[in-house]
Amino acid sequence: MLNYIWLGLLVLAVVIGGCTDRLPETVEQCFKMAKAAVMDTALPLVGIMALWLGVMRLAERAGLVALLARALRPLMRWLFPDVPPEHPAMGSMLLNMAASILGLANAATPLGLRAMKDLEKLNRRPGTATDAMCMFLAINTSSIQLIPATAIAILAANNSSNPTAIVGTSIIATTCAAVTGVLMAKFLSRWPVFRLRRPDPEALPAEASSAIPAAEEPAVTEAPRLRPLSWWGVALLAVFGLFFIYLFLRLAFPPVVGLKLSVSAAEPKAFVRIVDAISRLSIPFLLAIFPLYAALRQVKVYEEFVEGAKEGFDVAVRIVPYLVAILVAIGMFRAAGGIDLVSRALSPVMLAVGFPPDLLPLVLMRPLSGSGTLGVFTELVRQFGPDNLVVRTAGTIYGSTETTFYVLAVYFGFVGIKKTRYALPAGLSADFVGVVASVIICRLVFG
Repeated sequence: MLNYIWLGLLVLAVVIGGCTDRLPETVEQCFKMAKAAVMDTALPLVGIMALWLGVMRLAERAGLVALLARALRPLMRWLFPDVPPEHPAMGSMLLNMAASILGLANAATPLGLRAMKDLEKLNRRPGTATDAMCMFLAINTSSIQLIPATAIAILAANNSSNPTAIVGTSIIATTCAAVTGVLMAKFLSRWPVFRLRRPDPEALPAEASSAIPAAEEPAVTEAPRLRPLSWWGVALLAVFGLFFIYLFLRLAFPPVVGLKLSVSAAEPKAFVRIVDAISRLSIPFLLAIFPLYAALRQVKVYEEFVEGAKEGFDVAVRIVPYLVAILVAIGMFRAAGGIDLVSRALSPVMLAVGFPPDLLPLVLMRPLSGSGTLGVFTELVRQFGPDNLVVRTAGTIYGSTETTFYVLAVYFGFVGIKKTRYALPAGLSADFVGVVASVIICRLVFG
């Protein structure tokens, strides 16, 4: 499906650009996006990937990933029945989902790519997405997000009387989107058109067939033998945990630790402070607790971190072609005026069903480009004011949907998946439900 969409975006960009006399801008945007894919996306990702892949290796060697997967085994077994319960992919996916829920994009992407790599080790059909991969991408493109931090920041910068008002509506809308994504992935996996046949080893190249693990014996990485924690190690971890509890109380409930709580109108409510505190402390906590726990289990933390970090550059290089392909097509289509043209064509239909036509450019842009959507949202704030119903609905949509095409291109491109099966329909269905839910909920809440 991505083949036809990518081709359609390129051809329509040239045709529309020619009709609107925007061909020079379209060509210029083509080269800008090709450069941005490498210089602004792939290269900055090298350092972030190296950091989190190193931390993930420590978590694996210390047994934390397996422990986390074991704790949530019932849920993960229902979502990913084809993945062995003790496989490293389970822990990687859990950490990715947790980072996405907390809005930690810098951690979520590297952890997600690591999860895709782990899932590829179980793939019996190289180049074709497995059911587990499609489910994981559906969850990623519709993940519940507790705090739409970027949208709140834009509203606050434009002097909104209550910039955190969209937190509740975003949680409800993104929950609807997440449930839709999961159910659609389960439903579409049963369609005959998407169902996979068992591979025939004789029809595969020798190196491919030899790499396919037996169905009864999936490839599972065995955890190394670890030294149990001593009493003083447990005590040290307890003290460390108490320290972060203190930091959490300082951010979420200042009066508890003797600090004054501001009584200004812009002061966020308790729920927002709690989620914000968790988001702020999550990365420092993980960066400290994983190496500390591994060291207490006699893991050589520096050596293992470096071994994991070595994969960072390779990851960035492998996703460059896919980034260039999708960002160039999207950039050209947008520069040619394709988004505006589609918005004008759909406006009468949207008015007939009660959908605010002013939101159409943002809705059409959201699955394609995060930066483009942010630009449209900022323009809506300036046009209508930060407390307008349309703007709050736009902020809720921004916080409850995802750049589906970008996520699919990066994640599937990293492991060389060309046949994406039902991952795109499941992701777009979640986006659609997220948009509809945002409009309905915001009307009910904000009038």
